Amino acid sequence: MDDAAERRERAERRIRTIFSESSSVKLATAARAATAIATAAEAMRTALVRGGKVFVFGNGGSAADSQHFAAELVGRFRRDRPALSAVALTTDTSVITSIANDFGYEQVFVRQLEALGRPGDVAFGISTSGRSPNILAALACARERGLTTIALVGPSDSIADITIAVCGDSTARIQEAHLTALHAICELIEDELAGMSSTA
Repeated sequence: MDDAAERRERAERRIRTIFSESSSVKLATAARAATAIATAAEAMRTALVRGGKVFVFGNGGSAADSQHFAAELVGRFRRDRPALSAVALTTDTSVITSIANDFGYEQVFVRQLEALGRPGDVAFGISTSGRSPNILAALACARERGLTTIALVGPSDSIADITIAVCGDSTARIQEAHLTALHAICELIEDELAGMSSTA
């Protein structure tokens, strides 16, 4: 076997391993966290139906996931339905950099929740480690202000009213499971809202 064929074979073995690891983490998370995911979806649906907002935030890849999640709710996931009020606190660079410059990076989501959050809203923090100081500070601020707090994390103790903990020790595999959990929440919210409109 020539070098190119060996490299391709190694790559294909690695790809199969990556997919297998990702599937294992997702299945373990489904077994452990299905109740928390369903509870989070119901809390968000309740807030949205009552005129509240879902504020979602994270750092790095979790910031991208936050924006993805907000886009699915404001636009649509699978169903045509009214727009849902979701705001990613990771998108306004002028606000984020001014807060970071004047108050410190730990406050970038706290200050936005102080400005925008109201009792009955949902604060949804995403953190692979579950230890990001700005996420923890934002969830604490939100709880004090009467928002329902939800956290999507890796293996972690409870850091919110509802904590969805993904089973895994690889950042990449945890992030892949996070995306599946986010999609599950979107689907549950849309299904519930569709059921409500069909019985109205």
